[in-house]
Amino acid sequence: MSKFNKLNKDILFLIIVELQDDSKSLFSCLMVNRFWCETVIPILWKNPWCYSSINYKNKDYLLKIIAFYLSDDIKESLTSQGIQLPSILHKSLSFDYLSFCRCICVKTINSIVCIGSAVADNQSLLQREFYDLFMKKFPELKYLDMQSIKNQRYYFPNDKLRFERLYELKCDTSVNSKYFYELAHISQHIQKLIIVNDITTKNLGIIKLIEAQKKLKYFEWKEENGLYGYALDPYKGILLALEKKADIINHLKIRLTHTKFNNGRTLQKVLPKLYKLKSLIIGGFNDLNEEQTKMCIYHDLETFKIYPHDLKAASIIIENNGKNLKEFLIDYCSIYDYYNYENLNEDSLILVRNIHENCPLIENLCLTFSPSKDHFIELEKLLKVCQNLKSLLILMFMHDARTGEKLLKNGEEFLNTLIRSTPTNLREIRLLHDYTFSLEALEEFLGKWKGCALSILTCKPIYKEDNYVKLINKYKNNGVIKEFRCESYMNLVLKTMIDN
Repeated sequence: MSKFNKLNKDILFLIIVELQDDSKSLFSCLMVNRFWCETVIPILWKNPWCYSSINYKNKDYLLKIIAFYLSDDIKESLTSQGIQLPSILHKSLSFDYLSFCRCICVKTINSIVCIGSAVADNQSLLQREFYDLFMKKFPELKYLDMQSIKNQRYYFPNDKLRFERLYELKCDTSVNSKYFYELAHISQHIQKLIIVNDITTKNLGIIKLIEAQKKLKYFEWKEENGLYGYALDPYKGILLALEKKADIINHLKIRLTHTKFNNGRTLQKVLPKLYKLKSLIIGGFNDLNEEQTKMCIYHDLETFKIYPHDLKAASIIIENNGKNLKEFLIDYCSIYDYYNYENLNEDSLILVRNIHENCPLIENLCLTFSPSKDHFIELEKLLKVCQNLKSLLILMFMHDARTGEKLLKNGEEFLNTLIRSTPTNLREIRLLHDYTFSLEALEEFLGKWKGCALSILTCKPIYKEDNYVKLINKYKNNGVIKEFRCESYMNLVLKTMIDN
């Protein structure tokens, strides 16, 4: 290959790597020519199980490719037991696809196996052959998603060398502890660990696995809904194991839902020690008092996400750690959490003030907002100071609003605040709950807007009316509006959660 062609291929590779999470674009690139195809295939097959746009239960091409690698003896044995293996007419494949693989996703492989047989015993047999094949063909295993595995005997095939350089692990606590003990001996360089808690008892193997890691940077703990009735504190051992990783852990995502136990005291002890955090996504700050919260110092903090009742604690964290903060997010999953928040107006006002006083680099921002005069004053200061702001999501409440006229007045005040103090880089506004703009106020706002083309997302159905649609299309055509979407409240919340 000439130097020119090699340079082109290297550049193309770097470009396509940026699209590795976009299956639609990757599949389009495959069709350009052979040169492009040879560049895309290794990227696509690094983790062929991860693309949400693919319905793996209805696609048999992956089953065909995997089955192609099985020996004739194994194929014959499987077929004799009623397993339907699709045949490939070609004597060889265009690429050695499995040699590019670095990932196993049990849930997706289960879906593929179901295509071969609907019988549970046959599926188990096919799984065993697939996992044995993967361990022979994969040069190494970097990503392992063990969730939904049906037969625990396949967790650790004989070739344990494949697990030594495991980078990311997703698992659940229903797995037998002995498998985590064994994995703790094999894989000690996991950098990203995601655990789903789906049982009501402790899994001591999980604690041992955490303690064994030498490079753990990212830890996430997810609670399955509806898990109640713990007999013991389910978090203490996990939190204490994380404490031992204080020198290396940068990202923590955890929500402590069973706060009647002693985890509050454990959290008080552990959280201030994780001083190297760059991202903190947490529920359970209400277990810490004000003095304990002030002890949480994270000078490198860039992303901070909280749950509804932690606004006061969030203000303290931001006051002490806002210098490098780029994202402040709030979980808006339950609107009712805010209705039960006794000090919402006061705490949200202090939060807005602390952000504009301490977070000059903020880019993505979520706020819970009350339409008081003081709130609008602080919001205007924030918009003037935080000139890096790109995305603004606001959940506004009108507890004292009795008429539609009041809603329209507050909406108009919000638009006027934006016009008077437009951040240079603001590109997106998401509005949850009570924000309503009259047709006249919205047209005046769009006519005066001098910033970047705006993407506006809202959940008020009024914007689907013909007169609003006509106005919105007008300003789409002249470049003021990039996108204007009206979703249901839950759809908008879900999109926000996915994006963040």
